[in-house]
Amino acid sequence: MQKRSFITEFFLLGLSQNPSVQKTVFLIFLFIYIATVMGNFLIVVTMSSSPALPGSPMYFFLAFLSFLDACFSSGIAPKMIVDSLYERRTIPFEGCLTQVFAEHFFAGLEVIVLTAMAYDRYVAICKHLHYSSVMNWRLCGILIGVAWAGGFLHSTIQSHFTVQLPFCGPNVIHHFMCDLYPLLELSCTDSHLFGLLVTTNIGLICILIFPLLLASYGVILLSLRIHSTEGQQKAFSTCGTHIAVVVSFFVPCILLYARPPSAFPFNKMVAILYTFLTPLLNPLIYTFRNKEVKRVMKKVWHWWFLMRHKTIKFEKKVEFSC
Repeated sequence: MQKRSFITEFFLLGLSQNPSVQKTVFLIFLFIYIATVMGNFLIVVTMSSSPALPGSPMYFFLAFLSFLDACFSSGIAPKMIVDSLYERRTIPFEGCLTQVFAEHFFAGLEVIVLTAMAYDRYVAICKHLHYSSVMNWRLCGILIGVAWAGGFLHSTIQSHFTVQLPFCGPNVIHHFMCDLYPLLELSCTDSHLFGLLVTTNIGLICILIFPLLLASYGVILLSLRIHSTEGQQKAFSTCGTHIAVVVSFFVPCILLYARPPSAFPFNKMVAILYTFLTPLLNPLIYTFRNKEVKRVMKKVWHWWFLMRHKTIKFEKKVEFSC
C-alpha cells in the first residue's frame, strides 16, 4: 500500500496519438454517444408513458435496460471524448477507481436484468396461463433489487482488487479508459493471483450465464410448436430481439475477461464494442425488430402529439377570447 502513494494519476494513450485521427475520433464518438443517450432516453420516456407498462413487466425491464445502457455509456464515453481533444490525457487515481467501479456496477446490473428478461419471456410463452400470477410486481421489484445488490457487490469486489494493488510506476495505460487488466499490467507486484480472481469473477460468470440464457431461449423456441402461426411470429420477433441483445453484450465480455490478463491488439476494439456500440444498438434492435415495441411507441407519440395539438389550440382560443 505504501508503494501506491507514488502514483497519483495515470496517463491514457487513447485510441491514437495522431492529431488528425483524434479529431475524427472526437466527432464520431460524440455522435455515437449523443445518439446512444437520446435513443435510450426515448425508450425510457416511451415505456414510462405507455398505458401498457403497468400490465407488462417486459416493458418495465426494457425501460430499465435502456436506463442502464445510458448510464453505462456515460461512465466511459464523456471522458474518452474529451480526452480526444488533448494531447495530454490524464486521470487521477481516485477517478480511475471510480471509472472501474461504474463500469462493473452497471455491467453487473445489466447481466442480472438480461437474465430477468429471459425468465420473463420464458414464463410469458411457456407458462402463459400463469404469467400474471408468477410475474407480479412484487417479483419484478425483487428482481430489480437483486440486480442493484448484485451489481454493487460485483463492482465492490473489483474495486477492492484494484485498491490492493501497489503502483510505483510506470503510470501509462495503453487504453482509452481505466480497466482491471490494464491496471494489473502496471502493478509493481506479482498480479497473477489478482488476474485469476478477475477472470473467475467476471469471465466465469459470463461463460456460465451466456449459454444458460441461450438454452432458455432454445426451450422457448421449441415450445412454440404448439402455438398458432401468429403467436409463433410474435414470439420469434420478441425472442430474436432478446437474443441479439444478449449476444452483443456477453460476447465482448467473454473475449475480454474469460482469459489470462495480457495485452492483445484487439482489446480496445472489443472495449469500443461493449462501451459504445452495444448501448447504441440496444434501442435500435428493440425498436426495429420488435413489432410490439414499435406499436407502443407509435401509440404513445401519436397521443403526445395529439395532446400537444389540443393544448396549442386551447391556448390560441384563450388568447383570442382575451
